[in-house]
Amino acid sequence: MKRLIVLAALVLGAFTFSSFDAQAQVLDAATLAKREAHKNLTIKEWNTDAKSKTKWLDRVTTYDELGRKVEETEYNQYGQSWRETYEYGTNGRTLKCTHYNAKDKVESIKKYEYNSDGTKKKQYNYAPNGKLLTVKVFEYTTSD
Repeated sequence: MKRLIVLAALVLGAFTFSSFDAQAQVLDAATLAKREAHKNLTIKEWNTDAKSKTKWLDRVTTYDELGRKVEETEYNQYGQSWRETYEYGTNGRTLKCTHYNAKDKVESIKKYEYNSDGTKKKQYNYAPNGKLLTVKVFEYTTSD
C-alpha cells in the first residue's frame, strides 16, 4: 500500500512539474530572434593597445545549434581571466552557470528557478564543493 501511495505521489508530482515546464517553455519573441541569429556562432572580440598597437584576444563567446550561449571566456594580455559555461533545461531557460577562474578551476556555480511567466524567481549560489552559499530572490514591481 505504501508503494502505491508513493507511486501515485511521484506520478502526480511529475505531472505537476511537466505542466509547470510547459508553461515556462514559451520564450519571448526577442529571445527567440536573438537565438536564431546566434545558431552555431562563435564571436571573438579583440583588443588593441593604443600605444604599442599590440593586439590580443579579449573575449570568445560560443553558441550552440539552438542559438544558446554555451560558453564565454574572457582573456587579458596574459591569457584566460575567467570562463563560464551554461546549461539549459527543456524549457530553453538557463538552469546552471559554472564560473571558472584564470586557472580553469571552478570558482562558483549558479542555478536558477523561474516563475511560471518565465522570469527569474531564485538564483542559488554554490561554492565549488557544492555547498549552498546564498540564495538571491527576484522581486518584480511596476510603478505608475
